[in-house]
This record gives sequence, structure tokens and C-alpha cells, in this order.
Amino acid sequence: MSAATEARQAELDRVLDAQEPIRTLADELFAVADLLESQAALRTALSDLTAPEDVRRQLAAAVLKGQVSAGAVAVIQAAAGLRWASGSALAAAVERQGVRAVMHAAQAAGELDTVEEELFRFSRIVVADHGLRDALEDRTASIPGRQQLIADLLAGKALDATLVLAQRAVRAADRTFELTLESYLRLAAAQRQRAIAEVTVARPLSAEQAERLRTALSAQVGREVSLQVVVDPSVLGGVRVKLGDEVIEGTVAGRLEAAERQLN
Repeated sequence: MSAATEARQAELDRVLDAQEPIRTLADELFAVADLLESQAALRTALSDLTAPEDVRRQLAAAVLKGQVSAGAVAVIQAAAGLRWASGSALAAAVERQGVRAVMHAAQAAGELDTVEEELFRFSRIVVADHGLRDALEDRTASIPGRQQLIADLLAGKALDATLVLAQRAVRAADRTFELTLESYLRLAAAQRQRAIAEVTVARPLSAEQAERLRTALSAQVGREVSLQVVVDPSVLGGVRVKLGDEVIEGTVAGRLEAAERQLN
């Protein structure tokens, strides 16, 4: 992602963050994102760089007035006023704010930690079950049908925000379901200014072990860390930590592989 795109996203983030953290705002932003995806003329007009910024903002307000809340209008006007590479990029930016709005509401309700954990666990289930992964990523199947499959799987097992985000992830047209959930997890961590550490272990960590590891990693990177623990018996023992681009290899399997490379 270019620095210019990151700057635009950050500017739009600030507009969303200034709104009241309520779930209905997320629903409205998702509805607008869907409208932009279905109406090529509208998304082109709102992202037309030959038109003055004020004109694009006024068009957004005219289209949405009376249809969505003032908070949603503020976010869409801000998005229309920025310089996106295409109408699709504008729609993606609005979609991203819808995801962030779900997380804002979850954080206000004290549920964001749970949502993050549930999304991660569900992503691991999907990765491990090839049949389920293929079903969720089958572009020939209807989106409502795939969303219902998620609803059936998560019924009574996850928070409403988790269900909403998992169902929304099946709409992604340019990435896999797994990668979409990963992007959501990065947004959840960024919202609380945390880093993400993917921890691979042979056996589940106890609460005390997880807290010690989280504390050590937080001290290393200088900010809070969210742990995503993957249990993989093939690592034999020890811990492998992936923190950004850095991999800390402390597993028995990793040491055996390193010794084998040296021998060869």
C-alpha cells in the first residue's frame, strides 16, 4: 500500500472515529458500499478527480440525505472529498470504514477482545477444513447462501459483531476469505494500537503462559501485543513467534531443521 493511500485512509479513519460508536452506523456504511459496488455511474461520479472536491462532497450529501444518519453522511462526504485511484478504491474505503464501525461499537461495549479472538478461531477452522473453505469462497454460489452457512456455523457460538464481520468477509471479491479475516484482525489490533503476534505451539498455552509471553513481546516491541495462538503438534515443542516480518524460532522442529541445513 502506498504512503498516499495510507494517508487517505488515516484521514477517513479520523472522521469515522469522531462519530458515535453505534452498530447502525456500520450497517449504513455497508449499505453505501454495496450501493457503490452496484452503481458504476455513482462511484465514478464520486471519485471523479476532474470534478472539484466540493462538488463530489455535495453530490454525496444529495444522494444520501434522508437515507442514512448524519454520521454516515459525514463519512461518505469525507471519502468523496479524497483522491482515490478509482471508484472501486472509493467503495473499498467505505467498506473498510464499515468494518471499523463494527469494531468501534464492539469496543464501546467491551467486546472487541472477544470479537478478535472469535474471528481468529473461526479463520483457523476455515483454513483447516478445505470443504468449508471452498464453500465459502465459491463465487458461483450466492452471497446470501454463503452468509447463511456462516450463520448456521456460528449460531449461539459467537457475538453478533463476530457474525456480522464473518458474513461480510464472504463478499470480498479480490481476496480469499482467510485473507479478508486477517485484514479485519489487523484493523482490530490497530484500533487499540496493538501489534499482532502469531504464536505457534505444540500444546495450548495456559492463561499464565500466554500472559508472560504477551508481556515479554510487548516489552520487545514497545507497545501492547495481541496474541494469535495456533496449536500445531508438528512443532514438537517450544514456541514460534511471527511478529510482523520477524520470525522468532524456538521450536524443536525449527532447531532440527536448522541442524539439518547445517549438515547438508
